[in-house]
Amino acid sequence: MKVAIFTDTFFPQINGVTKTLGKLKEHFDQKGIDYLIFAPDDYKKNNESFEDNIQRMVSFRFFLYPECRLSVPNYFRIKNILNEYKPDLIHIVTPFNLGLCGLKYATSYNIPLVSSYHTNFTHYLDYYNLKLLEKPIWSFFKWFHDHCEMNFCPSQATLEELRKNGIKDLAIWDRGIDTSLYSPDYRDESLRKSYGLEDKITLLYVGRLAPEKNLGLLIKSMKLINRKYKDKVNLLITGDGPLSAELKADSPENVIFTGYMKGKELSQAYASADIFAFPSITETYGNVILEAMASGLPVVSFLEGGVRENLLDNYNGLACEEISPENFAVKLERLIINKELRAELANNAHKYALSKSWYNVFERLVSNYQEVIDYKSREAFISA
Repeated sequence: MKVAIFTDTFFPQINGVTKTLGKLKEHFDQKGIDYLIFAPDDYKKNNESFEDNIQRMVSFRFFLYPECRLSVPNYFRIKNILNEYKPDLIHIVTPFNLGLCGLKYATSYNIPLVSSYHTNFTHYLDYYNLKLLEKPIWSFFKWFHDHCEMNFCPSQATLEELRKNGIKDLAIWDRGIDTSLYSPDYRDESLRKSYGLEDKITLLYVGRLAPEKNLGLLIKSMKLINRKYKDKVNLLITGDGPLSAELKADSPENVIFTGYMKGKELSQAYASADIFAFPSITETYGNVILEAMASGLPVVSFLEGGVRENLLDNYNGLACEEISPENFAVKLERLIINKELRAELANNAHKYALSKSWYNVFERLVSNYQEVIDYKSREAFISA
């Protein structure tokens, strides 16, 4: 099997999409599956990220989706590369400039085509005062996905939203977790000491510092928590983004900003905290939820979007019914004051994460690839 992948977000960018693609790439390497990735150029000019099977295209940052870079691809170059490569299937990860090139080639040469939906773009519009674009964007998405034999969604909630907006041929491509990278074993007392957390209950947020992550609500909740527990609780915010300066200016002194972390340092940050506080309501899946659970943290979040896929109320975390700082603070307080409940949910969260295997996730995906290839082959035979 030879697979060509088109994506407008890839390493060295770090986000849920690139992490998933990185794991998929590893799986392909292990299984001997031939692949070619078309991705934006490496704007950090890190030569180590250039590989023979990754074709880089000139790109610039996309204001609405900062984790994505809009490429300026040369279709004729792409066509020549694919004519030589002869893919069995094309997988489009993002429906932007690179994705449109993949779509054009697949439809022109009758190549089996699948796509995946990773980001709730329309949910971001409110945060950028662009709500008027919602209907045109859904119309574009419907047109785009109608060309694909199969459209993958990371969660049932996302699948239902796409179906509601007229998109068909939907399938679940869920997510796994690397429990060797995220584990309670990475708890590090020296890290806790370096941030002054030794005798504190530590709340943790990991992710982009951006409007769509609902971090203003988290800061308001922390201010409510501080009315009773200021000397007992700290909040560690790990990540970077456009709201960084604004959040720092508005945060009480027991909110600590670590900046961007990755690798072992991030694993230690997860495992060295006590509660994962995740206020986002725009997730298609929420990879960080699983990372936190694998690290032995109970999760407090809203049952919105893809978070519903993994957050089981009163089992591996606490779900907030109402989207408000007060409700979020009440759930956090329940875990802050109840050590036994915190330990029980943390243990359940770790067990839950252990059941999520990347290997099984990708084997199902490859099986879906083969199903589409076989279907397209039968269709071509019948039409002949």
